[in-house]
Amino acid sequence: MAKTSAIHRNLKRVKMAKKFENKRKKLKAIVMDKKINLNERFAATLKLAKLPKNSAKSRIRNRCEITGRPHGYYRKLKMSRIALRKLASMGKIPGMTKSSW
Repeated sequence: MAKTSAIHRNLKRVKMAKKFENKRKKLKAIVMDKKINLNERFAATLKLAKLPKNSAKSRIRNRCEITGRPHGYYRKLKMSRIALRKLASMGKIPGMTKSSW
C-alpha cells in the first residue's frame, strides 16, 4: 500500500488538471500560433506560467486503483501487476488464472 499522502497529492493534481484544462488549452493555442504577434504570445506564456504547476496534465502519476502503487501499472486495467495477480489467484477476474506448470 502506498503512502496515503502520495495518493491524495495525486488526486489533488487530477482535480486541478480538470479545473484548468480549458484555460491551459486556450493559452497553449495562443502560444503555439505563429500568426499571432510576438507580444501577445509572450503575454500568453506569462499567464500560462502563473497557473499552478500541479494543474499540468503531465504531473499526474498513474497509480493502481486498489493499492496506489505507482510502478508496474497496467493502463487498460488501471491496476498494478501485484494487485492483478492477487485478484487472478482469488478467481475474481474471469478467464484469468495463475499460471502453473
